[in-house]
Amino acid sequence: MRVFTGTKTWLLDVGVGPEATAPFDPVWLTGVDAVFITHDHVDHIGGAAYAIAAGLPIWCTPATARALPPGAKTHALPTRGTSVIDDVRVTTGRNGHALGGVWLHLGLGEGLFYSGDWSEESAWFAFDAPPAAATALIDASYHLGDVPQSARITALERRLAQARGQTLLPVPPSGRAAELALHLMSLGRVSIDDACRRAVRGALAEDGARADSAARLAPLMQAEFDPSADFLICDTPNAEAGMAWRMVQDWRDAGRLGRDAQVIFTGHMTAHARSIAATGGGAFCRWNVHPPLRDQIAMIARLGARRFAPMFCPCPEDFMLEARFDARVILNERITL
Repeated sequence: MRVFTGTKTWLLDVGVGPEATAPFDPVWLTGVDAVFITHDHVDHIGGAAYAIAAGLPIWCTPATARALPPGAKTHALPTRGTSVIDDVRVTTGRNGHALGGVWLHLGLGEGLFYSGDWSEESAWFAFDAPPAAATALIDASYHLGDVPQSARITALERRLAQARGQTLLPVPPSGRAAELALHLMSLGRVSIDDACRRAVRGALAEDGARADSAARLAPLMQAEFDPSADFLICDTPNAEAGMAWRMVQDWRDAGRLGRDAQVIFTGHMTAHARSIAATGGGAFCRWNVHPPLRDQIAMIARLGARRFAPMFCPCPEDFMLEARFDARVILNERITL
């Protein structure tokens, strides 16, 4: 998203993928004065190397800055607070989605809200309500889907009850790792890999986690990774690298994949993940990390927005048919704030 403040042009997020066929187009950096990154997942940060090569200042939280390639000219955004940048008041709050992840509220016109990715259903990541904004660019990754987390949990438990042996749940470490661990602890032995443990510790250190959940997770933080546990929570989210990839390879080599060891993917599945599922070694069972429709509608009402753009979804024009939004849908137009 490109925003002209009246004196400067800002680019909001620089993602790639998550499919390999969706690279970052550096033409988006033409004329840009600064880049803002909401969180460290690849579809929001993956093109940062282009911004770094262009020598552009990058505004993000310290947790997100640690995920950037070397040489970045970073400026710190608070996870909760207000900054004045080029005479624009920029308010940030925790987005309930990722370690160090924030939404952005720009003090332009009657207010511009950019959610990045957000969730209000997380039992691990905290979410801060944003101030009012007349214009909203909101995460609509689940399109018009309206399945709440409670139903997702029921479906996951049903799937796990039917499984034999061990279950691997590949995750982005700074994303759903901790909350999946919290839930699965009541169902069996859980172990998280080193990458996930580092991310969880970061959330604990940087005010990113809900205090009531942090204490419950403490025992897991003291234990080493145990590949024999009932539930393994490992990096990466599509098992294309990291410990998740290693576990899949080990199980496949031992003839266990699909027999007494399974992979459950809980987020967007790339071609690599789909190939594992197609051969009988895995399945998909979504864990909400984006807002269902009811939360999108509530967000627009909370903001008092008069117009909004549904982002990160196919067929955004479908939102024009959803009468419960008390705001106009923005499609293919230039907006003056």
